[in-house]
Amino acid sequence: MASVKLESIIEKMKLENLTPDIDISKIKITQPDINRPALQLAGYFEHFEATRLQIIGFVEYSYIEGLPVARKKEIYERLLSCEIPAIVFCRELKPDELFTEIAEAHKVPLLMTKKATSAFMAEIIRWLNVKLAPCISVHGVLVDVFGEGVLITGESGIGKSEAALELIKRGHRLVTDDAVEIRKVSDETLVGSAPDITKHFIELRGIGIIDVKTLFGVSSVKDTQNIDLVIRLEDWDKDKEYDRLGLEEEYTEYLGNKVVCHNIPIRPGRNLAVICESAAINHRQKKMGYNAAQELYRRVQESLARGRSDEDEDE
Repeated sequence: MASVKLESIIEKMKLENLTPDIDISKIKITQPDINRPALQLAGYFEHFEATRLQIIGFVEYSYIEGLPVARKKEIYERLLSCEIPAIVFCRELKPDELFTEIAEAHKVPLLMTKKATSAFMAEIIRWLNVKLAPCISVHGVLVDVFGEGVLITGESGIGKSEAALELIKRGHRLVTDDAVEIRKVSDETLVGSAPDITKHFIELRGIGIIDVKTLFGVSSVKDTQNIDLVIRLEDWDKDKEYDRLGLEEEYTEYLGNKVVCHNIPIRPGRNLAVICESAAINHRQKKMGYNAAQELYRRVQESLARGRSDEDEDE
């Protein structure tokens, strides 16, 4: 099961630890959902998801401030005795001494952020969704081409890295070479990234490993990128028929999500970088509502219709 260390969340979200004496090194978050324990503070604990990160905003804070001390102690004990990974107070709100005392007794970390509750919730959910998304690793190269995430796949040695290098020299950005970690962020979105060990590196046969970030600058690399298009490179087969119109889209599937896929035959003289650029621009154009293949088909149909009309008039 994927997990994120609480320490990573504190560092990423710039949270202040209000209970530094509690050891948080082994605390992990295993799901992207969060919970605002308003009903629990009111005494309703049915279906309480204690394993989620708990968020306390101004409404919850105002409610517990108005409770009598005896009731506070009762609710605090019941809430904090659950196996809660951490509680975050938004808007720089600080828990009272009784809350802090009971939290430390039950070893529940208390954190604080300056951000508004809704803004913090949106940010933490988005970030956790990416970090905890289902993940697979595939062999290929991922490049940001004109803002479109192009995943180049194919047999080892077919020229994926060389195509990526040419794209980088033409001003596009490398995400990862050789191994692509694909995360399913939603039913429509796949996000690709590089393993930490190979980040910003490209392997070129005959030369070895090169550091793209060092050679071409920080503008030539990117940490993550949505995968919009797959280009599968294959050796040219003269006996095989290749799609020359593109009227029907072909798809490949990763983690249950379908992605548009083009099979590109390789032979001497074909410029892979230009082909990848053209495929990315054409894909963007289709998303904007224009399909060149359909436009050609429409023109052919109109031409045929005019030809039949002219024949009818001649008769």
